Amino acid sequence: MTTRSAMILAAGRGERLAPLTDLTPKPLLEIAGEPLIDHHLRALAHAGITQITVNVAHLSEQIVAHLTSVRPGAIRVDFSHESQGALETGGGIHNALDLIESDPFIVVNADIWTNFPFAALPDAIDSLAHLVLVTNPPHHPGGDFVLRDGMVQKTGRDPTTTLTYSGIGLYQKCLFKDCSSGRFPLAPLLHKAAQAGQLSGEVYRGNWIDIGTPKRLMEAQRQARTHLG
Repeated sequence: MTTRSAMILAAGRGERLAPLTDLTPKPLLEIAGEPLIDHHLRALAHAGITQITVNVAHLSEQIVAHLTSVRPGAIRVDFSHESQGALETGGGIHNALDLIESDPFIVVNADIWTNFPFAALPDAIDSLAHLVLVTNPPHHPGGDFVLRDGMVQKTGRDPTTTLTYSGIGLYQKCLFKDCSSGRFPLAPLLHKAAQAGQLSGEVYRGNWIDIGTPKRLMEAQRQARTHLG
């Protein structure tokens, strides 16, 4: 792939994982004996990514210290500090755009466990963004979007046709061109792009877990033991 930059979203507080995240930021919770964010770094490096931007807020000093000492391959890690508190997904990406070198660029939520092959993402996209979707998990049965002929649309009335955004996507910077600095969600931008026919996507059916609760963290650890042997 020709995309050389990625962003890992790591600023969230992880309130539903408390008390685990009271003293440890969610990206540093361990899966298979190493911090979750390390799995993402290794997978992105394997896909040829050479520059990663990580946004940080909650317990940011721990994440910065860890990533300063652990960098797989030839990856350069830059930090987008949200010193006034997490800016949500949309605001966090917008705030980091000047640090991200390539366009388009990959975005990965730090709080997922997956073996998604990042090298399989398209080299370039005609849409404003390209989302990786997964089968709706039990905690999100209604899904987020519908995928028809490679294009992502807002959810319809039939939940059996919907899919969930995995937290992995390929984004063009122009998606954020009309945004102002500050805290704002990503979802409205994606819905607007979908309505304009500017949101493409694909379905991934491999291992994937949104680690939002202690129970799901335990399930990710179980899957990791099985997957990594």
